[in-house]
Amino acid sequence: MVTIEVALPDRIENDINRLVEQDDFLNREQAIEKLLSLGVSAQKTDDESDEELADDLFTQAVDDQQDPADQDNDSL
Repeated sequence: MVTIEVALPDRIENDINRLVEQDDFLNREQAIEKLLSLGVSAQKTDDESDEELADDLFTQAVDDQQDPADQDNDSL
């Protein structure tokens, strides 16, 4: 495991201490490791471009649509 030194603003240090005191984490080290992991995973880390993501979302939306004329009308 790599050890690094980081300077944090008082506000963030207080937030981390509060989370540990509330038993959200066992200790400061666990809190910092988990919070950093969440932050890194929230960032876009893959090589897929925004345009490719938009195309995938559009394609999925089109694929999910249904044509009402193609549906059987059992209610009549």
